[in-house]
Amino acid sequence: MKFYDCFDILLDDRITLKILEKNEGSGDILPYYFYAIHENQSGCFAGRISIRIGDNCHSYYNGHIGYEIEPDKRGSGYAARASRLVLPVAKFHGMERIYITCGINNVASRKTIEKLGAAFVENAKIPEDCFFFRDGIEEYCIYKLEL
Repeated sequence: MKFYDCFDILLDDRITLKILEKNEGSGDILPYYFYAIHENQSGCFAGRISIRIGDNCHSYYNGHIGYEIEPDKRGSGYAARASRLVLPVAKFHGMERIYITCGINNVASRKTIEKLGAAFVENAKIPEDCFFFRDGIEEYCIYKLEL
C-alpha cells in the first residue's frame, strides 16, 4: 500500500491530527495511519487515533478506526471529531464503508460511533481465531459506516 504525505496533518476548528506512524501492517494487522490528537487553542495532547486501510477477516471485529482519548479530555467530542477527520483518508484509499467497533459496555464509544451516523449491525462474540481475542473478552458492538 502507498501512504500519502497529504494526510500527515488533518485539522478542523478545534483539533489537529499529526501523524505519528504509517505502518504497512503484517499478517493480521491492516496497514494504518496513526495520529496524535492535539487541541488547537492550547496545543495540548488529547489522545490518539488510527485509521486502518483495507479489509481482512479481523476488520469486522476490530474495526477500521481505533481511538483513545486522555482521561481529562474525555467528553469533549474529540473522538468524533478525530474520526470525521480520518474518514477522507479511508475514502481516498478506495474504501466505500468502514466498520467501527467497541465493547458492549463502552457507552461513551457507542455514543461517539452513533454520533458519526454509523448503523448498528450486531453485538458479536469475538471469535477465538481473531488476533485480539483473549479469555473473558466482552462482546463487541459492530457498526457500519458508509463513506
